[in-house]
Amino acid sequence: MLMRTDPFRELDRLTQQFFGAAGSQGTWSRPSPMPLDAYRVGDEYVIAFDLPGVAPDAIELDVERNVLTVKAERRPPELPEDVEMQVAERPLGVFSRQLFLGETLDTDKIEAGYEAGVLTLRIPIAEQAKPRRIAVTGADRPRQINA
Repeated sequence: MLMRTDPFRELDRLTQQFFGAAGSQGTWSRPSPMPLDAYRVGDEYVIAFDLPGVAPDAIELDVERNVLTVKAERRPPELPEDVEMQVAERPLGVFSRQLFLGETLDTDKIEAGYEAGVLTLRIPIAEQAKPRRIAVTGADRPRQINA
């Protein structure tokens, strides 16, 4: 699995952290990045995205040519008209992340779950990429070679 980073997106993220969240709402044409953890467990990769406050129906997952795109939108809460907002620090808008998946992953079998504000993807390793033994036969006796 290969995760490519966009240096300008990272610079935007650092600028937003330094100067605060004011005016840092993401849009569909210019989304904000979302934090993630990625690790391998046995024969699958697990990727966990932090998306607190995002409704499950506001999350989009797409795979095209081994590029996984995750987009999510945190919408403002619907408040009555007589409410006067005192503090609004939680970022709103669109969040997006793209991961370039290797040829060794089975993108047809990706599983996605969303619980407690965390989107978890499980991507299995393709069967043809798993190590296997190949029997070698000869005049004397068969031998095993690890592939």
